Amino acid sequence: MIDYEYAPLGGGGGVFNRQLAEELSNRHEVTVITSQFDQMPREEMINHVRVRRVPVVGRVDRNVASLISLFAFFPASLNAGFQLLKREKYDIIHSFFFFFSALPGIILSNLFKLPHLVSLLGGDIYDPSKFLSPHRFPLLKQTVTKIIKDSDKVISLSNDIKEKVYQYFNVDCPIDVIHLGIPKPQFPPINRSDIGILPDHKVLITVGRLVERKGVDALIFIVKELADPEIRLLIVGDGPKRLELEKCAIESGVKDQIRFMGNVSDDDKFGLLNIADAYVSTSVHEGFGIVFLEAMAAHLPVISYDHGGQKDFLINGKTGFIVPLGMKDKLKEAIRLVLSDNLLRNEIKEYNRHYVKRFYIDQCAKDYERQYQKLISS
Repeated sequence: MIDYEYAPLGGGGGVFNRQLAEELSNRHEVTVITSQFDQMPREEMINHVRVRRVPVVGRVDRNVASLISLFAFFPASLNAGFQLLKREKYDIIHSFFFFFSALPGIILSNLFKLPHLVSLLGGDIYDPSKFLSPHRFPLLKQTVTKIIKDSDKVISLSNDIKEKVYQYFNVDCPIDVIHLGIPKPQFPPINRSDIGILPDHKVLITVGRLVERKGVDALIFIVKELADPEIRLLIVGDGPKRLELEKCAIESGVKDQIRFMGNVSDDDKFGLLNIADAYVSTSVHEGFGIVFLEAMAAHLPVISYDHGGQKDFLINGKTGFIVPLGMKDKLKEAIRLVLSDNLLRNEIKEYNRHYVKRFYIDQCAKDYERQYQKLISS
């Protein structure tokens, strides 16, 4: 596996790669080539997955890769993969994200005559919040098109991203959809009082990198406009917009209602989900939204916009509420309804408790194994 951002680096794509690799390692030998950052060891075994980290320059944030670090990853990962494949036998190369992961994957595939599969994870081909999103520029579009055509198999994490490929890129090859999955989580106990929240507070939570696409500033303004002093918002995650968002909370007069939790461990993340009343996202686009599954596993109603892969699995009125992109009034209305109607909230919680089981990582891994076997056999 080649992924320039393997958890704990990056966001949901890196988390999914780690979860898939660890599930597959129960039956296969799995090696991941990824970026080194800070004091992370160059090589280690993590839950039976062999992780090889290559040095890159220019990365200063665990949550977000710089353009320089992306360019640096390409030759470093290519060299690491070449040295590895010279010494050891592998059956397949699986790249996560386009450009700086898939390009070395394709080159190594050609050199060593191995099948190459690439997973489309959303922001690598379409991010409406980024000026440099590949779907906007002819040269980048041509590169993505060539990578797709040169890969032996292309998998999309959602129908939304699959449709975006056909809409913006000149390809007509078949693309299969395999939805992301999550391990069955554990929920260690956390007391609300530990983070200054009272039993009668109404707790909203959002999880993700603090980047433009996530729209967390809009969520802070929504808390202000709800004008309910009992509401508390937990913002879990970190990123380049954190200082700006903290300033936004102060200027909006809701500083005391907002808790910036920063990057937390998985245990703490699920503990925080477990004490919340509803999960809310104002992201302008999600390729899939693995955190929505994690929220449902915590039996939380999920309230989000409708632009992205979450449309594949969120069901309006069943898993929570999904409203048209940018319609803040409808989002506020959904939040008010979920927080005020205990019967409705409990019905959604019970539905999510059963529904989320179909998205556990074991099924996702089996779907990938079937794709691997087809490629290896042919």
